[in-house]
Amino acid sequence: MSVPSRRIEVELEVPFHDVDGLQVVWHGHYYKYFELARTALFRACKLDVPDMIELGYRMVVIESKCRHVFPLRYGDKFRVSAWFKEYEYRLHVAFEVWNHTAERRAAKGHTMLATLDAGGNLLLATPASMSTRVTGL
Repeated sequence: MSVPSRRIEVELEVPFHDVDGLQVVWHGHYYKYFELARTALFRACKLDVPDMIELGYRMVVIESKCRHVFPLRYGDKFRVSAWFKEYEYRLHVAFEVWNHTAERRAAKGHTMLATLDAGGNLLLATPASMSTRVTGL
């Protein structure tokens, strides 16, 4: 099963409230940045929360990871990219944070989401109604 090539990019600037006393972004905020890009990706595929409710499904995060490569600092302009790596059994979304100010990658990571039916039961495969939205087919 081929993985779709859809990639979403979100452009941001590090706000003051995301940094510590050394003006470096606190490590936990990277997950917030990932989530902003993931939400944009899911909206582009019509898999945002209202869409999922309409389809009769829910999603839960089952794994997330972030590898920090270079710090983001107060005022840095940066881009967060998100794309699907796998969707057959779970939605595996990969991320890259690119620091425009320093001209280098700041972080990379991923989030995996499992699908639940309306009753909260775990589904062992991504429903076709969701897969077709991911692939665009």
